Amino acid sequence: MEKVHPSLASLHLPSLLDHVSSEREVFTIWMKSLMFNGNGCTVYDSRGNIVYRVDNYDCKCSGKVYLMDLGGRVLFKILRKKFRVFGRWEGYRCCSSQHEENKPWFKVKKPWSILRDEQPSCEVWSAGGALICYKMDGLASKSSYKIVDISTGLVVAEVKRKQTTSGMLLGDDVLTLMVEPNIDRTLIMGLVVVNGLMNRSM
Repeated sequence: MEKVHPSLASLHLPSLLDHVSSEREVFTIWMKSLMFNGNGCTVYDSRGNIVYRVDNYDCKCSGKVYLMDLGGRVLFKILRKKFRVFGRWEGYRCCSSQHEENKPWFKVKKPWSILRDEQPSCEVWSAGGALICYKMDGLASKSSYKIVDISTGLVVAEVKRKQTTSGMLLGDDVLTLMVEPNIDRTLIMGLVVVNGLMNRSM
């Protein structure tokens, strides 16, 4: 990625600043749960430490999942809202007392199947109530896509299949996630999780 997104620090609550870095971050996502017979994903940082996980004890493509840190603290909840024509997913942030906020932090709309050129779009609300729109640009169903700020055209994150140092591609369930500076990585993780739910890969 050549473009660096401008600072978005003003969009994040002070309690979430530990999820924002001033440098580009690289993560490995294994689209598997740590729980036996569970669905979900496990996220590792560049040092190989587990930083986030999703453990779905119910069924694949569940209507309710939770993003947690390694210690099991819930960071936010994702709910699927069902409609006749298309689906929508909403993410609700959790505060330190584990209570969810009443209003969704972000909403992701799945495009109509007949509109093949349309990409999944996302609306994100900041702490001050400002609205920012993102889209998933690329082959999201093939685990290769970019998350783009629609208003600026700048890439804020990119997902692709992970390669070894020799250039060999790993399996479809092992991904590399690159997050640009000053972007809340938990938000990006939420969008990655929603994409996995839309494509029934978790």
